[in-house]
Amino acid sequence: MISLRTHIVSIAAVFIALAVGLLLGSGGVSSRVLGAVTDRNADLQNQLTTVTAERDGLAAAARSADEFAERVGPAAIRGVLQGQRVLLVTSAADPTDVVALTGLIKQGGGAIAGTVALTDAVGDPARGDQLRELAARLLPSGAQLPAAADTGSIVGGLVGGTLLGPGADQNGARSVLGGLAAAGFVAPGDVPGPADLVLVVTGGALLGVDAGDAAAVVARFTAQLDRLGRGAVLVGRTGSADATGVVGVARADPGITKGVSTVDDVQSGTGRVSAVLALREQVDGRAGRYGVAATASDGASPKA
Repeated sequence: MISLRTHIVSIAAVFIALAVGLLLGSGGVSSRVLGAVTDRNADLQNQLTTVTAERDGLAAAARSADEFAERVGPAAIRGVLQGQRVLLVTSAADPTDVVALTGLIKQGGGAIAGTVALTDAVGDPARGDQLRELAARLLPSGAQLPAAADTGSIVGGLVGGTLLGPGADQNGARSVLGGLAAAGFVAPGDVPGPADLVLVVTGGALLGVDAGDAAAVVARFTAQLDRLGRGAVLVGRTGSADATGVVGVARADPGITKGVSTVDDVQSGTGRVSAVLALREQVDGRAGRYGVAATASDGASPKA
């Protein structure tokens, strides 16, 4: 809101300055009109100075909060994930968030089982039928896909069935992920080991005509992983809680949020610590909505 107001004030000041120039050039304009215009321009400049100071103050406060979270975070999460194996899943995630979260999970006593990087093709409606057919071909012998017809649940069942719970199978995971990678639905990489918990890391709001559908695929994918493992946490950056953000779509579905914890400000130190604490609450059989968006109904972070 502050940024928009700043832009409006700046534009208004520019137009008034142009108007003054035109009036001065036209001649014959009363000094009273020129004085009023000049005073108005000065008032707008004062407003611009005020909102700029407010913006800078808020930015400084945010930096201080992040610095505080970075200092106290390791102590707050020490040991909370002891003995837990965490699978990282990324979807349009910022690499800096993934690196930071990986470090915090380890500081919390958890182990990283590996990473699965989803590509944009997973959420492409035009490739939905291809993905369903591929999932049926890649399904390991004796395994079953969920009854749900949406691609998010199907892929979640396919991937989660080989990496989570009692059905975890390294050979099966290698075949499944290799097939998905060959078709362009996941990025090539090392095959993760068995995991207990899942952390799905996304970016902000998705863009494009099919943004909402693409976000829904990742949200339902996360929900299916939650059902197969010990718990799942879905996190994103500012904007992720919007209508076309993965967190926003998940929070709009009570069937997802009753099991999956969500965090909407993972670009901040506080949000990253919240993600680790949310993994802990999954172990304890709880789920919540955390962050700074209006839909973060459970506060800024879980209780340590």
